[in-house]
Amino acid sequence: MFVRRKSNKTGSVSIQVIDKSQNRYRVMRSFGTGRTEAELSHLEAKAHQFIREKQEFIGSLFAEEDELYLEEFISGLSNSHLQVTGPELIFGTLYDKTGYGVIDNEMFRNLVISRLFNLSSKLKMVDYLLRYQGICYSSDKIYRFLDNLCLRNANNKTNTSTNICDIKTQVEEISFKHTKKVLKGKINVVFYDMTTLYFEASDEDDLRKTGFSKDGKHQCPQIFLGLLVASAGNPIGYLLFVRVIISRY
Repeated sequence: MFVRRKSNKTGSVSIQVIDKSQNRYRVMRSFGTGRTEAELSHLEAKAHQFIREKQEFIGSLFAEEDELYLEEFISGLSNSHLQVTGPELIFGTLYDKTGYGVIDNEMFRNLVISRLFNLSSKLKMVDYLLRYQGICYSSDKIYRFLDNLCLRNANNKTNTSTNICDIKTQVEEISFKHTKKVLKGKINVVFYDMTTLYFEASDEDDLRKTGFSKDGKHQCPQIFLGLLVASAGNPIGYLLFVRVIISRY
């Protein structure tokens, strides 16, 4: 806070106390106007007294020793010291209650919870996990994990130690048990639906192929997703399919 003299169109001068916070100036209080130096000095003395009282009041809020330590601790914090706990408290609890907590893979848990809370691309997910959870994954590691999760590389012996290729089976078994529990032990009707998912990329591979797209993204490679659900829409299982183009001669 500081004292400012503000000239008026009438020729008088206003004495104000100005507060600067968040790069903005705000008039805290106006102490009147004067025309002579004596009048202005008198008003400025009142303004300085007002500032001293304000500062003493703010200082008294942290007069206790414990509160002074708290003030010092808070002033030294930055974003790198903070961690978001809400997603884990809410979605993590749902994750465990549904039954997925028995899956012995920390990356799968982190990816599921962050996806529920922060719906974004894989690259944005890497940034979110590092910035707010302190978890460091490379984008390549996430892509390799998801590649194995769809069981395309189920014969890859290098991943048997972490049981990555068994997670899909576990997920489907847990989902089926939870759906059965929600429906009070009976699944009388199931629905199977196919849809296409496109990728914002121009390159094809052994899974993603260009072709007809329900979203009109014919230039983008895509896959088929088959989803099996119960009557209430609760999931049971899923499969990914490569698009096969059949030509007629």
